[in-house]
Amino acid sequence: MIDRTELLEAALDSRPDGIALLDGDGEIVFWNRAAEAITGFTGIEVLARPIPAPLGPLLFDSALQEDLPLGTAPPALGGALVYARYKLGHSVPAIARRVVLRNGIGERIGLAVAFHPAASLDALPCGEPCEEITENASRAELEEKLQVEFDDFSRGGPPFGILWISVDQNSDLHKTHGLGACRAMLEKVHRALAQGLRPTDQMGRWCDAEFLVVAHERSAQMLAAHAQTLVGLARVADFRWWGDRISVTVSIGAAQVSRTTGETLAQLLERARQAMETSMRVGGNRLTAAACADSAAEAGEDFACSPS
Repeated sequence: MIDRTELLEAALDSRPDGIALLDGDGEIVFWNRAAEAITGFTGIEVLARPIPAPLGPLLFDSALQEDLPLGTAPPALGGALVYARYKLGHSVPAIARRVVLRNGIGERIGLAVAFHPAASLDALPCGEPCEEITENASRAELEEKLQVEFDDFSRGGPPFGILWISVDQNSDLHKTHGLGACRAMLEKVHRALAQGLRPTDQMGRWCDAEFLVVAHERSAQMLAAHAQTLVGLARVADFRWWGDRISVTVSIGAAQVSRTTGETLAQLLERARQAMETSMRVGGNRLTAAACADSAAEAGEDFACSPS
């Protein structure tokens, strides 16, 4: 049977906001992964140790409610704006909530503090609104769209191509800044890419840090030119996280449908995926156009890689 404490810790560790638990003596006894990513301080550095001065405001700022009457439920939303400092020194504005923990007979046994980045204070200087992304299709919707387009093409309909797009920095960013930063970066990349889409294009998340675009271009050359524009748009996306400005680039694989080879939709997707992986292997920040299946078979060439 799984230990209940281990189960509770795993649940708190999965939260996107930072969680700190303090015992009755004011020592930190639990510090989740999101707290590490937001502050830069690891669990080893804070557990059962004197609390680092930069974290003081986050845990003990006077703006945080000191106590809650017995039987009063903590507010589900809200919190106080506090200014801690990241481990590397820059200011960390955060929305924090503090809840007093009590045992079954009402005795105070500790504190729980939940906090998350004050996103509105970390917005871009131009003040872009943070409206919901509406043009992002789910994988299921994209699969349905792809099948419809492929069936239509097979019956003599217009050609189309696939752009398989991967964000080069996702893995490293997850290690250095955490899941929250990755999610914010992917949203930023999506917005940047959306600026370059045609009205008939459809884009959505395909898997973890990858997007798929169904593009209605008449030729492989036009598809490659369209993809090259998207590479440039992603590169100039200004992404910042807790004061850190992070360069963002993408690797794109492009594959155009062919009427002469009898290629299946799965094979078309595989050509786009392999082209994207070729872009990544040679350093990212570029487009790789998969040669049309028929011309590739004749020439013995699979990819044409174009650095940005």
